This record gives sequence, structure tokens and C-alpha cells, in this order.
Amino acid sequence: MSATPLTAPLTTAPTRLATREVSLGYGDRVVVDSLTVQIPDHAVTVIVGANGCGKSTLLRGMARLLRPSAGTVLLDGEAIHRRSTKDVARSLGLLPQNPVAPEGVTVVDLVSRGRNPHRGALRRWSAADDAAVAEALALTSTESVADRLVDELSGGQRQRVWIAMALAQGTDLLLLDEPTTYLDVAHQVEMLDLLADLNQSRGTTIVMVLHDLNLAARYAQHLLAMHEGHVVAEGSPATVVTETVVHDVFGLRCRVIDDPVSHTPLVVPLGRHHH
Repeated sequence: MSATPLTAPLTTAPTRLATREVSLGYGDRVVVDSLTVQIPDHAVTVIVGANGCGKSTLLRGMARLLRPSAGTVLLDGEAIHRRSTKDVARSLGLLPQNPVAPEGVTVVDLVSRGRNPHRGALRRWSAADDAAVAEALALTSTESVADRLVDELSGGQRQRVWIAMALAQGTDLLLLDEPTTYLDVAHQVEMLDLLADLNQSRGTTIVMVLHDLNLAARYAQHLLAMHEGHVVAEGSPATVVTETVVHDVFGLRCRVIDDPVSHTPLVVPLGRHHH
């Protein structure tokens, strides 16, 4: 009987969404280079980094919007690019950075489109579809504008309607690229609270790109800090948001203190007069 080697690798169960040595880019330009990440199930993961570091590109690759030039994106252990669009849409919802609504579409029509992946060619609209749409409108506080044209809404209201459409899809994996764009501070916090509640009440796995590091530290259970196409730090906000990492990732000199409200790391930038 052979002895078990002391260096036996720890077997970790694979997560539902992962990348294996994935490279992503546009034309000849490589943006994400040979990256392997595991997205923790039932957690809120936030990807942070300076502009152009590859965070949106990674999210687009994971959402099957961008085909890898090498490596694979895995959804439930299977290469996501081998699965049909409809099949992927039943598991994974995406809010892209600048979604464009068809002209002349009402809020309720747009949110109802989130139900398409669940409907075969012959399946009629059902009470379950109605309930999913009503719930998505309620969760995002957009019932009052349900009959208005999406084009006529303010940027912030439009953003909430797009989130409602993603929620109506009823997926347990939700990817959002800068969901707080166009929202003022109060509405940013409201939107992130909504996503945090969704994660807690339903166990929805959420992956989002945020540019505000302090909001990321407050809402993420898992942080991925990217720099030039690579993940330079990952883990809990307490381990990732350090003065060194913030300097390496954002080129920012700062102090990291305890957020008095959430007890997560809070980044306080140093101006050029404070050495």
C-alpha cells in the first residue's frame, strides 16, 4: 500500500463559471492574456482595475460575447462557446456596458424580452412569465414607468429597466458591466443594495465590473484586481484592498482605513502634498 504523498493537491470542486488559460482581445490586440479564474458560486464577485486593464473584456468573454483567441470559458464544466445562445441565456444574464434598446419599445416590452430564453417556438406566454416580469419591475422600482417608452427615460431609469430585463430572465448567474454608470450616488447604493439582496435571498451568483473601489470593497465577497490583462490580487476585500495593491493596480498613493459603516477597507487617496 503506497503512502499518500504529503503534497497531494487540494481538490476543490469546480465552480459553475470559470476560465481556463483564456486569452481575449480585439483583432491582433491581446487584452487578457492566459487567465485562469474561478468565480465563487452564490457570491458577489467584483472585478476592479484601472481603465483598459481588461476587466470589461474578461466579463464579455465570460458572458460569451467575445470568443477567446486561446483557452476556454467554462459554464458548468463545458466550454461556453459550444453551447447554444438560448441554452446559455437560461443560466446566465448579462447587463452590458451600453445596452441599446430598439426604438419605440416600452419598458414592459423590453423587460418581457428577458423571458425569451425560456420560451420554445410553441410555448405561449404564461402566468409564470407575467409573474417574473412583474417581480422584476417591482424589484427595480420601475412599475410606475412600465408603459413609457424606454427612449424617453432618464439614464438612471433606463439603467434600472435593463437590470429588470436581466432579472426577468430568472438566471442564477448575473454579469453586470459597470451597472452604476449614469446613476447618482444615492441610486448607485440603491442599485448595489438590490443586487446584494438578490444574492442573499436567492443565492444568485453575481459578477460585476465596478470602477469605484470603495463600493467594490463594500459589496464584494470576492474581489479580482486586474492590471494589464492579469489578475494581480484576488480574495476577500480585506486581503485585496491594501495600500500596496491599490498603488500597483491604480497607481494611487493612499491610506486604507476601516469603513466605519461596513467595516470593509476604505481607500483614502493622498494628494501630491501629502508624503
